[in-house]
Amino acid sequence: MGQYLVIGSVIIVIILVVIISLHFIKKAINRSYRKKVEVLEIKKNLVASTPVLLELSKVEPIIKNEKMEEKYNNWNEKFINLKEKNLIEIDDMLIDLDMYIEKRDYKTCLYRMAKVEMEIYKAKEIADNILEEVKEITLSEEKYRSIVIKLKAKYRELNTEFNNHKELYDDMQDAILLQLENIEKRFLDFEKAMDKNEYSEVVHIVKALDTMIDHMSIVVEEVPDLLLMARQIIPNRMKEIKATTEEMVKEGFVLEYLNIDYNIEESKKNIDTILDKVKVLNLEDCMFELKTMLEYLDSLFVDFEKERLSRKVYEEMEKDFSKKIYDTNKVVEDIYNQLDDIKSMYDLDDNDIVTIHEAKKALVIINDDYKKLLSKVEASSTPYSMLHKEIEELSNRLKEMEEDLDKSLKSLGNMYDDEVRAREQLDEIQIFLKKCKEKMRGYKLPIITDNYFVELSEANEAIEEVIKELEKKPIVIKTLNTRVDTARDLVLKLYNTTNEMIKTAQLAEMAIVYGNRYRSYYSEVDSGLLDAEELFYKGEYKKALDLSIKTTSIVDSDIYQKLLAVYDK
Repeated sequence: MGQYLVIGSVIIVIILVVIISLHFIKKAINRSYRKKVEVLEIKKNLVASTPVLLELSKVEPIIKNEKMEEKYNNWNEKFINLKEKNLIEIDDMLIDLDMYIEKRDYKTCLYRMAKVEMEIYKAKEIADNILEEVKEITLSEEKYRSIVIKLKAKYRELNTEFNNHKELYDDMQDAILLQLENIEKRFLDFEKAMDKNEYSEVVHIVKALDTMIDHMSIVVEEVPDLLLMARQIIPNRMKEIKATTEEMVKEGFVLEYLNIDYNIEESKKNIDTILDKVKVLNLEDCMFELKTMLEYLDSLFVDFEKERLSRKVYEEMEKDFSKKIYDTNKVVEDIYNQLDDIKSMYDLDDNDIVTIHEAKKALVIINDDYKKLLSKVEASSTPYSMLHKEIEELSNRLKEMEEDLDKSLKSLGNMYDDEVRAREQLDEIQIFLKKCKEKMRGYKLPIITDNYFVELSEANEAIEEVIKELEKKPIVIKTLNTRVDTARDLVLKLYNTTNEMIKTAQLAEMAIVYGNRYRSYYSEVDSGLLDAEELFYKGEYKKALDLSIKTTSIVDSDIYQKLLAVYDK
């Protein structure tokens, strides 16, 4: 029973806590919504307190015409309508919001709040617009007088600048003075409009003054320079160009491509048009056009200098080219005339023949183009800037042709050099072979081994092959070089064989002679030397040497070193 009482008490406490919590939550929600309403009410009050009436009270003393009075009445009516209609409607909407909060109809309340906020925003816009328009009038005098004071200071500086340098403006003085007088009249118009409080007219007058003074600032600043350029600098530059052109034409320069006469006449017409515009103070693009004109005239002097430089370069290049093409013509003609003989002498590569023919054709075309170039110079029909490029192009073409030809000539030269070298080497090889034979004959060997005669025969055959290749027409240089290399190698091999055979035979003989002193004392030495002598006379010199050294070593272990020492001496 006690347990049920405890459970019941807990449930009751929980219910009470929930009820109390809900109560406080609702109160908090209500308080939140009421705070939002209070904010909206503050915004509405700020709109109501906009100082429109204060500004309107400043307008009343300056009403001096119907237009101003009409504006004043319109502003006053708008603001009264705002307070007595718009703001009252907003008050009613705020009261409705309190009712929705009391009913806890928060959804409708939020929607109504948004509408109230929108209406307050509209009311604020109306109030701000009225206040801005009214202030435009109340602050106009101070605002525009401040602007006009600055414009007057600028005008005085402008007027002083003009009067101090009147002589620079020539016949433009009257037009400028007239415009300055118009500016002064606009200043008087401003004062009249201000006296009558015609502020809408004041705006236009101030804007007109600002535009006129800005324009006249440009006029006063640029007209002296424009007149100086149009009447002195550019005409003088034209005279210089005319004189320079006549002088250069007499010297043989071709300048028609520059269209100088036509362009100068067009420039004169443009100057007249610009001066007409300046007379009515219309300076738009005038300075730009004159500067462009002056740049063009200055560029002509650059073209003149370019022509002079091109002529100098052309004459130098033409002098070098003339000598070079003469030499090249002579070389090619000589080669061409000897081509059949060269073909009969050497087995030329087809590419070399084609290259020589192509070089001949290319040279013919270059010669023709060179003659045409000289004709242009003689006829004075082409500017040197173009002639310079043409002679440069011809020089490049001649250089390319010479490079191709040089490759073929180098090949021919190499063939000739190879032939000469082969003949020289043949003489050297034959001398070398002769020395081998003389050396072999000089040392009376009992027997000459077969390998010597084989190598001698091979060397002789190789030399014969070289001679045959040299007698062939045309000579195949590659085969000739191979034959020469083979003959040289075989003769060198024979030379080494001859030296080795003679040296071995000499050492063997010396070893036997040296060992003879021991024969009577040592039977082994006597027997060994007898065998060595027998081998020596059979032509087996290596075996004879080995046996004699081996035999003699029985009594003298240094026999081989002693033999070499004696042989080397």
